[in-house]
Amino acid sequence: MSQSNSTQQTVKYVNPAKMLRIKDVMEKLGIARATIYDWLNTKSPRYDPTFPIQRRLGTKSVGWLESELDDWINNRPMSI
Repeated sequence: MSQSNSTQQTVKYVNPAKMLRIKDVMEKLGIARATIYDWLNTKSPRYDPTFPIQRRLGTKSVGWLESELDDWINNRPMSI
């Protein structure tokens, strides 16, 4: 007689990372394209080292992880 050990596996589904293109980022933040690139440009007086970096999606396209943008938004100081 053979004895079998059965184990239950819990499957956890994780939401896949959502990438936002520049127009989506502009809409989400309510800012212009130039502002985003100013925040990314280390030579700009508007440079923001805390702003999420863009990720290369292909040879001619970039995007931002929505979760990183959400974290950045949530960690910004409240305006008075």
